[in-house]
Order: sequence, then C-alpha cells, then structure tokens
Amino acid sequence: MSTDPQKATLNPVDSFILASGSPRRKDLLTSLLKKFEIITAEAEELQTHKDGPVRLVIENARIKSLSVAKSHPSQWVLGADTLVALGDQVFGKPRDLAEAKSMLLKLSGKTHQVHTGVSLINISQDVFLSESVSTSVTFKKLDSSKIDLYFSKVNPLDKAGAYGIQTHPEIIVDSFEGSLSNVIGLPLELLREWLEKYL
Repeated sequence: MSTDPQKATLNPVDSFILASGSPRRKDLLTSLLKKFEIITAEAEELQTHKDGPVRLVIENARIKSLSVAKSHPSQWVLGADTLVALGDQVFGKPRDLAEAKSMLLKLSGKTHQVHTGVSLINISQDVFLSESVSTSVTFKKLDSSKIDLYFSKVNPLDKAGAYGIQTHPEIIVDSFEGSLSNVIGLPLELLREWLEKYL
C-alpha cells in the first residue's frame, strides 16, 4: 500500500500536515508519504448533522483540516473523522468501559457501517477536497464474556464504536466489505488518488 516512493519523498517535511493525533492515522499515512508534520486540530466538532452520519464525518473532517490550514495556508492539510453507524444510531468513542460494552452488545451479530470523512485543503492553491468512504462490518454474536476477553487485549476507549479491526478482529469480527484502512481511520485508496493528482 504505497505510492511511487520517489513521488512520496518529493514532499518536504513542512509541506504536508496531518491534522490528527491518532497513531493509527499516522501509521496509515506513513505508507503513502515519507515526510509529514502532525498538528492536532483544536476545533469543536459537530455531534450531530441533520443529513445523517455520512455528512457528519465529512463536515467534521473539514472543520479539523480548515482549523489547521488557516494557520498554514501554503501547506497541504489533511483532516479525518471516523464513526460507526448502525442505521441512524451513531457510535463515537465510548466514555468508559460500561459504555464500550454496551456498544459492542448493540453491534453483536449485526452488520454496521464505518464512515470516514477526509478533507484535504491547500488554501494558497485553492484546493478544498472533502469526501467520505464507507465500509460494512459484520460482527459475530457476542456475549459479555467474549467482550471482556476482547477488552483484556484491546483498549476500546480511544476507538469509534469501541473496537479496532486491526487488533484481534478474530474475537468479534465475522467479515467486512470495502476498505480495511477506512475502518482503521484513513481510506488509503481515496487518499492515494488525491495525492497522485495534486501533489
């Protein structure tokens, strides 16, 4: 999962900014770009959107990237936002283990959607890109003991929907359809297209 390495190394360290403190997004972006800076967006995200969860992640990604881009108008700034949705019910990061367990019990045996909004902005070049990618994930039938086992191996508190598909998925995940990197937090297929076109 990498672009042409020569092309990737053309980006000086201060020309591309990831507006996220997520270690998973950092790792994913490293597969596409050799050098980038991390500046965590200090912006107030929307909690709901009248047009639903897809619009919500797009808007939050745009809010994050724009908040950083305003201070770095000549640089490329990437923002992202991920959430889990079961129908119209949205699952962000759980507040505590009790809420995390409740989330997984609601997702048990069902197919849900993971939506990631991504926004790439370069103000000086008048580039403002915002899109979303969705992946379907089907969970195994879970009970309290299986969830406890999963939590003994994975910290659910910093993950949308209280799980990470990249860590011990065999305990909870039955199958998925679509982009795997999207579930982890950054749809590399879409991002690769953008980087090849604009950078």
